[in-house]
Amino acid sequence: MNCNELQESTKGARYLIKRPKALQWYHRGKLVKNSEEERQAGRFELFLDLLYVALVANFSDELSEHPDREHLAKYILIFAPAYHIWSDLREIMNSYYTDDILQRLIILWVMALLVLYANNAGLADENLSAMRTAAGAYVCARLTTGGVFLVSSFASYQHRTQARILAGFMFVGILIAIPLFMESVSIKAKAGIVAVVVCYSETTWALTLSPWIKRKLKLTYSTAVDIAHEVDRMAGFFIIILGEFVYSVVVGDPAGVGLTPGYAKAVATLVIAFCLNWLYVTGDGSLQATHPIRRSAWTAFAFFLLHLPLSMSFLIGGHISAVSVNLDEFEDGQRWLLGGGLGVGTFCLWVFGMLFRSDDDGDLIMPRWLRIGMRLVVAIILIVLPETHGHLNTTQLVCTVMGLFIVMTLWETVGGLMKGATIFESWEGRHPPKESGVDIETPSEVLDDTNDNLAENVLPKNSQATTRTTEAF
Repeated sequence: MNCNELQESTKGARYLIKRPKALQWYHRGKLVKNSEEERQAGRFELFLDLLYVALVANFSDELSEHPDREHLAKYILIFAPAYHIWSDLREIMNSYYTDDILQRLIILWVMALLVLYANNAGLADENLSAMRTAAGAYVCARLTTGGVFLVSSFASYQHRTQARILAGFMFVGILIAIPLFMESVSIKAKAGIVAVVVCYSETTWALTLSPWIKRKLKLTYSTAVDIAHEVDRMAGFFIIILGEFVYSVVVGDPAGVGLTPGYAKAVATLVIAFCLNWLYVTGDGSLQATHPIRRSAWTAFAFFLLHLPLSMSFLIGGHISAVSVNLDEFEDGQRWLLGGGLGVGTFCLWVFGMLFRSDDDGDLIMPRWLRIGMRLVVAIILIVLPETHGHLNTTQLVCTVMGLFIVMTLWETVGGLMKGATIFESWEGRHPPKESGVDIETPSEVLDDTNDNLAENVLPKNSQATTRTTEAF
């Protein structure tokens, strides 16, 4: 979208603070939308994503330096709460996108809390003050988003019941986090509490929006999602994760001068990220497919919940692949994080493809199960690769991983072609057709060159296109 289109799409505003209005909902099982326009990520939503680029890089740095079980658990426990805050804002924008001054300030406020959280979460296991600060930032952020759901439930009736239930669950989750502020509670107990909070948040979100609760409460009006907006936001977050692959291969010039082994590893990391983006946007590769959000409520929940382990796994593997650029040898833990992270992420990518419902009639070279089944095969190879190929140095290991992703991508691309497809398309039609009779580009009469800068003189005066062309200008 260029600047002119942005300006033309601007509408006059009458209020600084607008009433939160439902954008889409179900009325007695029938989907109703406030507007037929397709929602895309707003500019301030994208600005929020910009902060998460730095957050995910910060979270993965410590793990790459200390590749052990304790730091892996710590990474999961500090990443998931930050993801839940992003998810809260995604839900708010999906349900009540007012884009007024209050909503923009809420985004800024939550971003400021995320900055505080990110600067303290990494030290939470060593410093009580850092633990309290990180927990306080998380609690304030979720109080804010929960308060938005609660206030919006009074302003708009369509999501009222479920918005209040979700806000209630969020406030209970905050109460569960209270022991994090206590000095008498051990660090292991606090880690367990965070794990409970993470599982509780995932479960209660799915429960609030589930068909079961709609039937149980016999809701006349219930929550619906804008599918285009949700798919756009989840794809945007996945791009943030892939950014970690390429960020670390450039910052600080780790590849060195010239065509070095470090440069080879940097390119290999770039290729891996490129293939992952290729496979993600492909979905399951079917010509006609039903997206998981459209297929059923349960596949929709699986689609959303899957993105947390998908993102965490690829972030780990991508960061290790990127830091290998200036490493001669991996530590054992780094080797396992590379293979395990990319392997688990690829397994999630296989599940992601299987969530689609293919409506093809056998028109492609490979059936879907065989086509995307290569993801499962590569996932298993990646997970066991560190154990079976411990003799490989960093360059050999990263290039081997790159080769696996290239094979997987080509397998799906070729398997997704129509039956009878060929490698090259015919070049027929590359020459202009021969004209017969009068040359249509030669004017039938001499143009008046006194006003040759006018649009009406571009064509012959007896041409029927003259008026239409002039009006088009």
